[in-house]
Amino acid sequence: MGAKKSMRARVAELRELIRLHDRKYYVDHLPEITDGEYDALMAELAGLEREHPELVTSDSPTRRVGGAPTEGFRTVEHAVPMLSLDNTYSPEELLAFDARVKKRLPDELVEYVVEPKLDGISISLRYVDGRLDVAVTRGDGTRGDDVTANIRTIRAIPTKLSGRRGVSEVEVRGEVFMPRSGFERLNRRRESDDAAPFVNPRNAAAGSLKLRDPGEVARRPLEAFFYQIVGGGASRVATHLEAIELMRAMGFPVSPDITLAAHIEAAVERCQEWDDRRRDLDYEVDGMVVKVNSLEQQERLGSTTKSPRWGIAYKFPAEAVRTVVRDIEVQVGRTGKLTPVAVLEPVFVSGSTVSRATLHNQDEVERLDVRVGDTVAIEKGGEVIPKVIEVVKSKRLGRPRRFRMPETCPVCREPVVRPDGEVDTRCRNESCPGRSMGRIHHFASRGAMDIRGLGYALVRQLVDGGLVRDFGDLYRIEVDDLAALPRMGERSAENLLAELEKSKKRPLAKLIHGLGIRHVGARVAQVLAESFPDIGGLSAASEEDLAAIEEIGPAIAASIRSFLASPRNAEVLRKLDSAGVNMRGRSARQRKTALTGLTVVLTGSLVRVTRHEAAAAIAEAGGRVSSSVSSKTDLVVVGGDPGSKHRKALALGIKIIDETELEELLGI
Repeated sequence: MGAKKSMRARVAELRELIRLHDRKYYVDHLPEITDGEYDALMAELAGLEREHPELVTSDSPTRRVGGAPTEGFRTVEHAVPMLSLDNTYSPEELLAFDARVKKRLPDELVEYVVEPKLDGISISLRYVDGRLDVAVTRGDGTRGDDVTANIRTIRAIPTKLSGRRGVSEVEVRGEVFMPRSGFERLNRRRESDDAAPFVNPRNAAAGSLKLRDPGEVARRPLEAFFYQIVGGGASRVATHLEAIELMRAMGFPVSPDITLAAHIEAAVERCQEWDDRRRDLDYEVDGMVVKVNSLEQQERLGSTTKSPRWGIAYKFPAEAVRTVVRDIEVQVGRTGKLTPVAVLEPVFVSGSTVSRATLHNQDEVERLDVRVGDTVAIEKGGEVIPKVIEVVKSKRLGRPRRFRMPETCPVCREPVVRPDGEVDTRCRNESCPGRSMGRIHHFASRGAMDIRGLGYALVRQLVDGGLVRDFGDLYRIEVDDLAALPRMGERSAENLLAELEKSKKRPLAKLIHGLGIRHVGARVAQVLAESFPDIGGLSAASEEDLAAIEEIGPAIAASIRSFLASPRNAEVLRKLDSAGVNMRGRSARQRKTALTGLTVVLTGSLVRVTRHEAAAAIAEAGGRVSSSVSSKTDLVVVGGDPGSKHRKALALGIKIIDETELEELLGI
């Protein structure tokens, strides 16, 4: 009996030692033992647990190697929604954020906390009686995936809390990420195993959390920082900084770079300082987060349906890097537009490897004077789309040949034209496979039918393989046909078919946008969806009927009428209808709001939503969005840097409100 008691005591001692050294390494950043000494402790514990399986517990450090593969991820609803922060891109926008805060908290002192914004995967962890109970991804903010088995394998995250008293349940939120050094090690290992390397640390972290095998997750170099306590646990602290210290005391790793700013000007200064310092970190940071420090003030400020009013993200300016232009190719789009594309020596910029960048048109190529072999500076516009911003002329060797737009289409070899007064060169062959690929790719894009996984490379395979001629054929594809494509496989094929099935339920406006009618973007598509009950009604409208709709006009009306009168396009619509794609608008009665019946004009840049999103919300609330100010305008919403519409509204005496007041009218 004494030997058994001694064995149990040694197991408990080893577990506490390992947890202590995990904390020293991941939380305090002050390791006290070598990796070899740590491994020896772990090996001893694992050996004792093998000999005495009755002593094994679910929160033992040895369980971090992962259990049996999971069948799937169940969906869990968040007790408190996981909102996303609004973005700002300039000091002026941070000052505007402060003005909105002060408007809701008049005559109050407001302190801010500034912390790095990790480019990782948001996670919410719930602990019951000090032990990890469930770990859930952000998902759509309301519900996410249960990834508890995978989270248990991450050594930076405690499975048992330390130093907690008096709280039976606590929920914390943070970010799982992969350090740059770990990412490089992982990719070297994958390359030696003949596996494709990951594109960037964030994608590697996201992919790791969604693996079905926790044992493989345990091999991935994942870490985490935590930044928020939600629910009852937050009642023990008064400020955000106190919450950070409480989480640190519980054993959670937190960022060592969180600072207090007594006022917004100090917060702005911290953000600007970090734009240079971020490159010295071992993890990806794409901006800074500015939060009101007082939790009581946070509570009173509240949130919109999408974002908290007490915090905001300051995104760093786009990062510019240099690389070499290997070639300039010409790509044919859905409208027949020929776009020159720079084929680049692959280079890592703003979180991903870039090998291509659009040059837009012949005039832009000439303005930049970019030639094959040139060294160029590129950046990602809005941190998303790569673009060439300048040629480094001092690096140019010899006299490289200038680019000239071809006289025939590079896909169908038909003659191309550049109409007088236009910058774009176009292929007019309606049957051009290049145009078909462009139309299908646009149809599947996020702003249209949002068919995940249907990128341009796969579209090319589908068209070249004869599986589709237009986007109406997408819904006729069989799983075996997809699985037979190079680098596809049965699981990927099934996933794509599931995405196609989901896309059938998209709103009418998304479908109209996806049709690719020239001059019909997301906003015009929304107007058309609100003006007609279904695609049939739109197809029956005359050019005069269309032109009479505000925001449409003669040119757009002629383009819509020409598209819908085409027998080829009518056949594609029949395919979509027979496949069960939604062709009707919403029939639900509109709710009555303070905006019902009002004509509203938007001007200037909005912070928390895009202009399109604001217009859609106003329309849903019964308002009518106009593109111009007149005596019939009831309300003008003014954002940052407004133009002539603002001045005209002032001259006409029309009521003017800002974005916050618009949210109040919308009830969000």
